[in-house]
Amino acid sequence: MVLRIADAKPQYLRAEVAAAESHAPQSQRCRCAVVISGKVSKRSVVRNRLRRQLHDHLRSRLEEPTTLDHHWLLLSLKPGASEAGAPLLEECDRLLKDAGLLS
Repeated sequence: MVLRIADAKPQYLRAEVAAAESHAPQSQRCRCAVVISGKVSKRSVVRNRLRRQLHDHLRSRLEEPTTLDHHWLLLSLKPGASEAGAPLLEECDRLLKDAGLLS
């Protein structure tokens, strides 16, 4: 798993999303994306399940404001992640701690 962090650039968002976020109180929060290669699993059901698990995990871990507000986070899963299970979430926590998002 790889974690990348980038400065938020609202000009890359669609116009309607950027307009909605500029008025929303949570527009200051970091945005998260999960990318899962087709090499992880050929079955989209498995890839979507992993994506949902990681999004839920990130949502629960990043509820409080962090030092990386106004940033975008990208998690990329590598082949073999479909069999990982709980160690996958532990690795996610380790990456978030290394980035300074978790204490």
